Amino acid sequence: MQMIPLSRIVSFWADIQPDRVAIYHDGETITWGELERQTNRLARAYGALGVGQDDFVTIALPNGIEFFKSTIATWKIGATPQPISAKLPKFERDQIVDVGNPKLITGVADGSHQGYVTVPVGYAPDASLSDTQLPEKTANSFKAMTSGGSTGRPKLIVAANPAVWDIDTCRLHTQLKGSMLIPGPLYHNGPFVWAMSAFFRGNQITVTTRFDAEETLALIEQQKIDIVYMVPTMMQRIWNLPEEVKSRYDLSSLKVLWHLAAPCPAWLKEAFIQWLGAEVIWELYGGTEAQGGTVISGPEWLTHRGSVGKPNATCEIIVVNDAGENLPPNEIGEVFLRPLTGQGSTYRYIGAEPKAIDGGFESIGDMGYFDTDGYLYLADRQTDMILSGGANIYPAEVEAAIDSFQGVRSSAVIGLPHEDLGNYVHAIVDAPGGIKEEELLSHLQDRLVRYKIPRSIEFSNEPMRDDAGKVRRKALRQERLNEAN
Repeated sequence: MQMIPLSRIVSFWADIQPDRVAIYHDGETITWGELERQTNRLARAYGALGVGQDDFVTIALPNGIEFFKSTIATWKIGATPQPISAKLPKFERDQIVDVGNPKLITGVADGSHQGYVTVPVGYAPDASLSDTQLPEKTANSFKAMTSGGSTGRPKLIVAANPAVWDIDTCRLHTQLKGSMLIPGPLYHNGPFVWAMSAFFRGNQITVTTRFDAEETLALIEQQKIDIVYMVPTMMQRIWNLPEEVKSRYDLSSLKVLWHLAAPCPAWLKEAFIQWLGAEVIWELYGGTEAQGGTVISGPEWLTHRGSVGKPNATCEIIVVNDAGENLPPNEIGEVFLRPLTGQGSTYRYIGAEPKAIDGGFESIGDMGYFDTDGYLYLADRQTDMILSGGANIYPAEVEAAIDSFQGVRSSAVIGLPHEDLGNYVHAIVDAPGGIKEEELLSHLQDRLVRYKIPRSIEFSNEPMRDDAGKVRRKALRQERLNEAN
């Protein structure tokens, strides 16, 4: 075991491979030696701006080298990175900032958040600041990720793990000094964890600005990628490429393809197994909260088609009915997880409370069942969360934005099937006096990130809520599914 503080991780690898590329993005590179010096100076700049031990730094930077530099500098000053989408409208970013109360926000215009210190995209620290190694510091939490919530308000999921890493442990099948590709947004927990897990073991990290199916294959060949992170939407877009395009690239360096964040259609997973080999394909199920989860390899999946695997050795998973009673195999119920280290040992919320039952088991909103061999299978989600292209969208948040538009009496937001995204956002709006769709969409663009904006809107006078005042999302969705059949 070789535990290294994250404030020293770049220095460790810079001593071993100073001239090797650490990060590749859109043709731009930075070596480990350059990254060490530049982040030392940047960390001193952050310290001069008031960032200290265990403070949050909200990182609103797009995928790229600057995102990594800001994150590393945060660790070097003993603080905790809290990534968010660089495309968030200010209204939504304000809500997250209110919850997290960071000491610094990076990647936003100067003065854009009154009462908070900010630095813009492209911020360059004073050249007179030293680029030599700083005193070792270790934050109590190595990350604080953002999530929506059933109330429509954001919450922070603060990891209980301190900012240290055992580089001798092969987490997620990363190699020492290997090469990883991340074609997803780094502010999401999956891409962030996968990227950093490989980075901490001395890997070159190749990151893209946005996902492009053919570019992904080209980068695997060009950068000799041995491990890649994907969501099923990415896999489907790659599979939809013409056969001559898919066969154009040499993918022989690829040893591991991880997919997660959304259910993968069985036919698509089987197609990738046949294309790349069963031993290459791995799937993980779990939440940002890290109470527990499952992992399943390609060969194992072929013997339990559709499963997400057995519970990890670090956790317990149960499936219960509405009364909280354990269900026998092959009966669908709500999935609850508990780490062996006890409830609350892997994370803490800021701005929310966990959904828990007796014994400290917590739910992340999934329905599922175990087979007689102990393998877990997922069914519909218990919550109304919409999984679209691997992103979690909470209807309450979108409804709150719609309902704030003058003339709207009430609204309901549901997910409807989409071949590429898995689901898309559909809004049903009750506006008795009539409103213009383009004006509503313009209003939403100022309040929601693009992927949360409804792809379709229908206007209706039907009641959106039941007698208890709860939105009838399940019934409304089923009605529309019935109409489509």
